[in-house]
Amino acid sequence: MSEAAHKAQGTTGANRWTALVFISIAQLMVVLDATIVNIALPSAQQDLDISDGNRQWVITAYALAFGGLLLFGGRIADLWGRKRAFIIGLLGFGAASALGGAATNEAMMFAARALQGMFGALLAPAALSLLTLMFTDARERARAFGIYGAISGAGGAVGLILGGVLTEYMDWRWTFFVNIPFAVIAAAGAAFVIREPKGERHGSALDIPGVILSTTGLVSLVYAFARAESEGWSDSLTIGLFVAAAVLLLVFVIVETRVKAPLLPLRVVTERTRGGVYLSLGLAIIAMFGMFLFLTYYLQVIQGYSPVKTGLAFMPLIAGMILGSTLIGARLMTRMPARFLMVAGYLVAASGMLLLTQLEIGSSYTGLLLPAQLLLGLGIGTAFMPAMSLSTHGIEPRDAGVASAMVNTSQQVGGAIGTALLNTIAASATTSYIADHITGATTRSQQQLIQMQGMVHGYANAIWFAVGILATSAVIALILVNVGRSSTGAGSDGEAQVPAMVH
Repeated sequence: MSEAAHKAQGTTGANRWTALVFISIAQLMVVLDATIVNIALPSAQQDLDISDGNRQWVITAYALAFGGLLLFGGRIADLWGRKRAFIIGLLGFGAASALGGAATNEAMMFAARALQGMFGALLAPAALSLLTLMFTDARERARAFGIYGAISGAGGAVGLILGGVLTEYMDWRWTFFVNIPFAVIAAAGAAFVIREPKGERHGSALDIPGVILSTTGLVSLVYAFARAESEGWSDSLTIGLFVAAAVLLLVFVIVETRVKAPLLPLRVVTERTRGGVYLSLGLAIIAMFGMFLFLTYYLQVIQGYSPVKTGLAFMPLIAGMILGSTLIGARLMTRMPARFLMVAGYLVAASGMLLLTQLEIGSSYTGLLLPAQLLLGLGIGTAFMPAMSLSTHGIEPRDAGVASAMVNTSQQVGGAIGTALLNTIAASATTSYIADHITGATTRSQQQLIQMQGMVHGYANAIWFAVGILATSAVIALILVNVGRSSTGAGSDGEAQVPAMVH
C-alpha cells in the first residue's frame, strides 16, 4: 500500500510505528497485571487482614470482570470508536490501579481489582483492533504483530520479575502504582499520535440481550473454574456454575443468530482460520498458565528461591518469546504458510514442556530448566505471532473490535481453565504419591522429603497433560488454520495475504 493511501486512511507512515509503541505499552500493562499481583498477594493479604478464604478474590475479581466483559468491550470499541475506547480504558485502568495501591481494607481491594478488569476489557480489544486497522501491508503487519505477540507472550513473566522486585525492595502497593505511569504515557501518546478516521464507527445499536447473556455466561464459566481449583470439581455450586454457563452461552448463540445487530456476529468465529486460531491459542494458554504456576512454586518452595530470583529465573522464557516472535515469526510470516509456523511453534514448545516432565527435587537450573524455558519461549513466540495476526485476518472493519475481544477471551478463559485443571491434576497426583510413600518415613525430615517429592511428582504429572495440550494445539492449527479459501476472502492455502481495509 502506498504512503498516500495510508495518509488517506488516518494514522500513517512513522506515526503507525509510534502508535505501536503506545499500544504495546498498554498491552504490557494489561498482561503483566495478570501475574504481578500474584507475587505481592501474601504481603497484601497480611497488611489488609484478608482471610485465607477471601484472598482468592484479589485474583478472581479481576479475572471475572475482564473475562466476562471482553465481548462487550470489543463491541463498544466498534460502535463508539477504538481510539476513544482505548484512551478511556487506559485512564480507567490507571485510576483503578491507584485505588488498589491505596486500599485500606479487603472490600476496597476487591473493588479496585474488579474495576481494573472492567477497564481492561475495554482497553485490550481496542488496542488489538487499532493495530489490525493501522497495519494492512503484509510485511509491516508481520513486524507489528511480531512485537505485539512477543509482549503478549512475555508479559506474564515480566510481571513475575517486576512483582518480585517491587515487593521485595519497595512495597506491595507499588505493584498497583506502577500501572499509573504506563497508563498516562500510553493515553497521552495515543491522544496525539493515533488518528482514527471519521466514518470508521459502525452504527449505534447495542445488543443488550447478547451483552447480558455473554457477560453472565462468561462470568459463570470463569468463576466455575476458579471455584473448582479451591473447592473441588464435585462441589455443588461449582457444578451449578458450569451448568449455568453452558445454558447461558447456548442461549447467547441462539440469540445472536436472530438479532439484527448481534454483539458477536457468528461470522467472526465460524470462519475456519479464525476459529482454529481462537481454539489453538486458548489451549496453548492453558498449558502456559499451568507451567507458570508450577515453576513458580517449584523454584520458591522446592529450590528456596526469593521472589526476585524466581522472577529472574524466568528470563530465558522471556528471551525465547521475544526471539521467536520478532526474529522467527515476523520474518517467516510472509514467506511460508502461517499454519506451518504455528504447528512448528507449538511442537517446539511441547518439546520444552516435555523436558519439564523430568523435574526432580534437585534438578539443575542450567541443565534442565534453562533449555526447557528457551524451547518453550521460542516455540510459543513463533506460534503466537502468526496467531495474533490471523486472529483478525480478513475481518471486516466493523467487526475488528469484537474479533480482537475473542482473542483476549480465549486467553482469559484458557488461563482460568489452565490454573484450575492442571492444579487439580497436580494436587491429586501429589496426594496419591504421599499416601503411597509416607508409611515408610519414620522421621520428620523423611516425611518432609516425601512431601516435597510428592509435590514435584504432582507438577511433573500435570506437565505431561500440558505437553498433550500443546500437541493438540498443533493438530488444530494444521487442520483448521489457513486451509482452503476462507469465507472472508483471505488467501488460499499457505498465503499470508492481508486484505486492504477501507478506513
